[in-house]
Amino acid sequence: MGIVRPHLWFSDDALEAAQFYVSVIPNSRILNVFEAPTDMPGVTKGQPFIVQYELDGQRVEALNGGPTLQLNAAFSFIVDCADQAEVDHYWDALLADGGEPVACGWLTDRFGVSWQVVPMALMELTLGADADPDGKARATEVMLTQTKIEIAPIEAAYRGE
Repeated sequence: MGIVRPHLWFSDDALEAAQFYVSVIPNSRILNVFEAPTDMPGVTKGQPFIVQYELDGQRVEALNGGPTLQLNAAFSFIVDCADQAEVDHYWDALLADGGEPVACGWLTDRFGVSWQVVPMALMELTLGADADPDGKARATEVMLTQTKIEIAPIEAAYRGE
């Protein structure tokens, strides 16, 4: 385990968000929940203050810090997907109960965290070093029209169909 980890600021639902994420992402677990030792801005003594968890082995820390700072799309988690079934699964799960689709495989979940749900084929067809330059351009043009990434139309565009 490395010495660097993301730290997310939530208004008051860091524990609920962590519980949701570990239920969606395999190989994930909550490590620690630290309660506020005293009343603090945005959190009452004894309430969850810092939540440490792992998402597929990546350590993450979340803080209940009140509404002072807001999450935005400048930070996002990427979910690498093997195929369309995985894209569909994670897309639907992360949008559940109030998430918002954005564009090009990006979404914001109900807690305000941004996610990129990316099939590996997208990277190969649009950025691959061995990919045909014209095919990459066609595949990228199709990807730019999508909200959730659909692999089949991108593959067809790459082939020139």
